[in-house]
Amino acid sequence: MLDLQVDEITPALAELAGKVSGEDPYLQGLRVAVNRPGVVRVVLDLKSEVKPQVFKLKPIGEYGYRIVLDLHPLQAIDPLIALIKESEKRKQQPDRQAVARLATIVIDPGHGGEDPGAIGRRGTREKDVTLMIAKRLKALIDAEPNMRALLTRDRDYFLPLRTRVDKARDVKADLLVSIHADAFTRRNVRGSSVFALSDRRATSELARALANKENEADLIGGVKLVGKEDHVVRTIMDLSQTATIDYSLRLGNAVLRRLGTVNDLHKPSVEQASFAVLTARDVPSILVETAFISNPEEERRLGDESYQDQLARALLEGIRDYIAKHPPRPASPLALN
Repeated sequence: MLDLQVDEITPALAELAGKVSGEDPYLQGLRVAVNRPGVVRVVLDLKSEVKPQVFKLKPIGEYGYRIVLDLHPLQAIDPLIALIKESEKRKQQPDRQAVARLATIVIDPGHGGEDPGAIGRRGTREKDVTLMIAKRLKALIDAEPNMRALLTRDRDYFLPLRTRVDKARDVKADLLVSIHADAFTRRNVRGSSVFALSDRRATSELARALANKENEADLIGGVKLVGKEDHVVRTIMDLSQTATIDYSLRLGNAVLRRLGTVNDLHKPSVEQASFAVLTARDVPSILVETAFISNPEEERRLGDESYQDQLARALLEGIRDYIAKHPPRPASPLALN
């Protein structure tokens, strides 16, 4: 429970209880009441034991000072074990063609939770669009005989950038595709883009600005960062730079070609910048800007289910093109015998 030194229950505090979903893995419910004059008590009813972490954040963006309470499981779920179990199920399906190795694709829907990402003039939120496209892409990949997909998040909750990277590394992913729908100050800017990590300078001012914006997501979401200024630089220096970035560019080019069949391209080639979400060691990773949500026409299309299907299929075809030329490593816990 938390005791807050406030005079009354504010509208924001009163709405907290309604924000707890029945699907929440840790919270059964939440109660807010005046405990004594000048103190409002927040009680969290837990489903299981957790490791709590409480800290405060300074104002950023539209948020003022905040108290952040993170709930961590006592024992984290191992995503690799979950994927292995799913692979075993696939072996038992008679209509499945046997393959030497399942390619593991991690799909990362950008933003989530208190970080909505970019918001269009119609109110379309980037975090919602990215999750819908990601789910469609996962369904398409899972239908492929030689691929398996994992979502970094499957619901509307905040996920730190470092956790997204760790999820890809934990399952020994072959690829990571982070899905976004950015905004720009000029409403006429449009088109799809694909980005890879850069070990040098960004390839354009827009790529640099976009990377800076995306890397601030942790601050908006309430992550307590230590030494964040040089985190990306240190990670890049730890990478097998040449090989990983080279393969990321190959993946990016394959995906960009396919995206060009369903939308205009903002740039004809893959751009590069220091995106924190693309720093998974030994995992070729790309960030896809499906469209500009700040463009009225592209915002409208992003909200259309059939267009989301087209984008997801273009991503699948790009991934398929890449894997055809660069099959996954044969040694893997997910190998099918």
